[in-house]
Amino acid sequence: MQRRITLCGLTPPSAGHSIRASHASAHGSCMTIDLIRAPVVQDMLAVDRLIQERLSSDVVLINQLGSYIVNSGGKRLRPLLVLLASRACGYQGQDHVQLAAVIEFIHTATLLHDDVVDGSDMRRGRETANNLWGNEASVLVGDFLYSRAFQMMVEVGSMPIMEVMARTTNTIAEGEVMQLLNVHDPDTTEQSYLNVIYNKTATLFEAAGRIGALLANQPLDVVDQLSDYGKHLGTAFQLVDDALDYTGQSEETGKNVGDDLAEGKPTMPLIHAMRNGTPEETALIRKAIEEGGREHIDAIMRAVENTGAIAYTRALAEQAVLKARINLDCLPESPFRQAMDDMASFSIERVY
Repeated sequence: MQRRITLCGLTPPSAGHSIRASHASAHGSCMTIDLIRAPVVQDMLAVDRLIQERLSSDVVLINQLGSYIVNSGGKRLRPLLVLLASRACGYQGQDHVQLAAVIEFIHTATLLHDDVVDGSDMRRGRETANNLWGNEASVLVGDFLYSRAFQMMVEVGSMPIMEVMARTTNTIAEGEVMQLLNVHDPDTTEQSYLNVIYNKTATLFEAAGRIGALLANQPLDVVDQLSDYGKHLGTAFQLVDDALDYTGQSEETGKNVGDDLAEGKPTMPLIHAMRNGTPEETALIRKAIEEGGREHIDAIMRAVENTGAIAYTRALAEQAVLKARINLDCLPESPFRQAMDDMASFSIERVY
């Protein structure tokens, strides 16, 4: 059973960044991921069944490790976006289910590889696969998921979609390398970090939106606008992740507070805090990024708070969401479009 995600009693965005209440107003003060999924709930069930079916292998370790990571409680926003975008564009076929599973396999493969590179021991509140089965097994099963995804893409038989996914997976790989180069580098600029966010995270959301429009044979301007919707949604999603690394509760976020700092990652809150902190605060953060670890986590958390770094990061996320919403103007009103609008709200209001 998938975990139910509820948003209750949250502080609204600042003035000038209005967020439409949409479904939340019709269902009280709480919005759930279940409500966003509602228009495509049967499609999502079909995606889940297909994922389990195509995850199967004659190699026992692939079944064990693959099932562990795929069923580890993710929100599955990327495949959900494929379903919603295609239906919002009037698509009536079944290939959207297969391509939603493809997107989830690619995302899961990146998680397996990420955890190996980062040396992570916890994700979504559980031990990482590499911590249980070892780095070698995690990398190889990640490779299996990538190759399975491309097998499934070939079965759909759309060259434009193949081109989108080939470009996207290459961009993700570049993003991984870019992030690796930024680790332990306190001189990483805001623009450099935003480039990493696009390559590592936003590009797969972008592909999900683009695929939905392509499946429905929409004109290029609609394809581009849904692609941009996904890009801005993914940007907001990652920026909120950055903020939650310093404000979230581990039982909700599924990881330890300060994990990014411990890994020497200069994410947006730290970049802003270094730029606006006192000389002492800046020196402390620089040293922590260079060396990694949580030795001065309390002092760094205070510096992040004192400089308004969390508010700044969330403001960037809100700006991205506003841009995403504008891109939805190309769609006719429907429950699917409304759910995409609500997904934008969810990306910045969530607590994990």
